[in-house]
This record gives sequence, structure tokens and C-alpha cells, in this order.
Amino acid sequence: MTPERETVPASEPLPGAPPHIRERLATLVLPVLLPILGLLALVVLALATGRYSVPVGDVFGILAGKLFGLPMRAEPAMQIVVLQVRLPRVLAALVVGAGLAAAGATYQGLFRNPLVSPDILGVSAGASLGAVLGIFLALPVAAIQGLAFAGGLGAVAAVYAVGAAVRRHDPVLTLVLAGVAIGAVLGSAISLLKVLADPYNQLPAITYWLLGSLASASLGDVAAILPAILLGLVPLMLLRWRMNLMSLGEEEARALGVETRVLRPVLIAAATLVTAAAVSVTGVIGWIGLLVPHVARLLVGPDFRRLLPASLILGAGYLLAVDLVARTIAPIEVPLGILTALIGAPFFLWLLASGKRGWA
Repeated sequence: MTPERETVPASEPLPGAPPHIRERLATLVLPVLLPILGLLALVVLALATGRYSVPVGDVFGILAGKLFGLPMRAEPAMQIVVLQVRLPRVLAALVVGAGLAAAGATYQGLFRNPLVSPDILGVSAGASLGAVLGIFLALPVAAIQGLAFAGGLGAVAAVYAVGAAVRRHDPVLTLVLAGVAIGAVLGSAISLLKVLADPYNQLPAITYWLLGSLASASLGDVAAILPAILLGLVPLMLLRWRMNLMSLGEEEARALGVETRVLRPVLIAAATLVTAAAVSVTGVIGWIGLLVPHVARLLVGPDFRRLLPASLILGAGYLLAVDLVARTIAPIEVPLGILTALIGAPFFLWLLASGKRGWA
């Protein structure tokens, strides 16, 4: 009589693999692979959809021809639309969305506050003041972006200098309060420049920039901000396991061997660099750094080792989807800041009302 063979449920991945391999596949690979596949599908949809529709097959053909030098059978107009009009803003949406979401997750964990967003330390206000000043002085686009980038970094540097000078017992609370105060001052300066600006030319440009948009994004803009964003994301990825200790609090983290006086400035500088680079090209786009980390936390939990990659993927997909809606929902393009607020605020209220799990 032959012994019965052990059967493995069909739902288990890799039935012949050891249990720890199956568990790792189920808990790590699949939750990452599926969102990436969904993000790639969204990229193709964004390249194919718009005022001038392009078949999906032609999109693949155009991309393959550009990457591998294959002959393109699509019409020249389709090639221009895909490569020169939609591809730059798709890449910008991916880079900026991922960067803002990662910065938001870092700030929320670092300050142990679920209401913290990338502009908590005044980086968005500083970048806005730099850009508004550039528009007011009628500077070239590259100079405006450079001033926005420098303004964001300068604002956070001022906040950190104030926090270091005050030297209160709670350094986190000091930084937050200093950020609120510096942001208010920078906001008043922006309002003053709007009052002094030419109401026919400069003021509309300032208003449109402050609402955020990817309409003017180019491959050169993506290439310009990509090194800064990568420079900020690399230390966040390498130090993400230490964020779990930083979220415990100042004294607890020190008791576990974390030098918070060194690690906190590094994390703040990295997240600020990412935010300033993103805002310098797209303008102020709110709610991504606040909302996306919450959604990622509900999906993968508060462990920052998984939370940061999940925020990167979700942030890239969210901004890409919002940009797709912004350029197709109406005869004119809707600024991204309006849509992110209209979508983000009700969803955030729903999370507050129905959430049963803590934020950390």
C-alpha cells in the first residue's frame, strides 16, 4: 500500500519551496510586484489618453523605437504627442509624486505626528517665495526654478537655526513651531509681491504657479531635479530602519543606541532636498505628502522599512492619476493643487472617520 502524497493548497506560492521562502514571497514580493505592475499600466494609460488619443499598441511601438532604435510605424503626430508632450510630464509626475510621498512619510515618522506634511518646516513657502520673486523680476524659467529650490532649502535652514538657538527641552516641538512662524512670514512676503505684481501678466503667472501644474514640465526639468531627488531618497532608503527607532521618541531612541542629534538633521535635510527639488518644477502640490503615507500605512503597516517603498510607489501613481484627470476632465487643464485638495481632503476625512488602526 503506497503512502498518500502530501498535498499543498493551490493558493500557496511556490509549493515546492521551503516555508520561509513562501512566507517571504507572500509578504514581500507580491505586495511590491503588484503595485509596480499597476503603476506601469497607469503609465501606458497616461501616454495613450488625452485630447489626441493614441492606441496602446502604437505607444509600445513608439517607446520601443525610442529605446532600442526599432522602426516606428506610428504617425509622426503620434510620436510627437507621446515623446515630446506626454512622456516628460509622466516622468515628472512619477518623480515628484514619489518624492513628495517619501518626504511626507519621513516627516510624519520623524515628528511623530500624522498631520505633518512636507511643508511643515516652511519648505513649500520658501520655494514659493523664491519662484514668486523670480516671476516678479521677469527672470528666465531656469532662474525661477533655481530660486524656488534655493528658497525651499533656505527656509528650512532658517527654521533649524531658530530651533538650535531656542534650545527647548523638546526639539521636535521647537522645530514645528519655528516652521509655522517662518512659514507665516514667508507667506506674508508672497502676498506682498502679489499685490505689487503686474495684474495682467505677472499676477496670473504667480497664481498659476502657486496652484501647481505639470503642463510646462520637460525632459530637461526632470533631468535637472532627478539628481537632487535621488540624493535625498538614497539616505532615506538606507536609514529607513532607524526611523522605526526615531518614531519611539527622543529618549527611547537614544536608549536604543541612536544618535538622534546627528540622525535627525540628516533625515530632515534629505526630505527637504527632495521636497524643494520637486516644488521648484511643479509648484506647490498639496496633500500628497499628507495623504499617501496614511494610505501606505493602512496597506503595509507602520514599519518604515516597508512604509517608505510603498509610499514611493503610491505617491508616483497618485500624482500620475491626478495629472491624467487634470488634463482630461475639462476643456482647460485644471491645476493639480485644486484636484489634490478636492480628492485628498474628503478621503482624509473618511480615513479619520472610519480608521480603526493607529497611525503608528
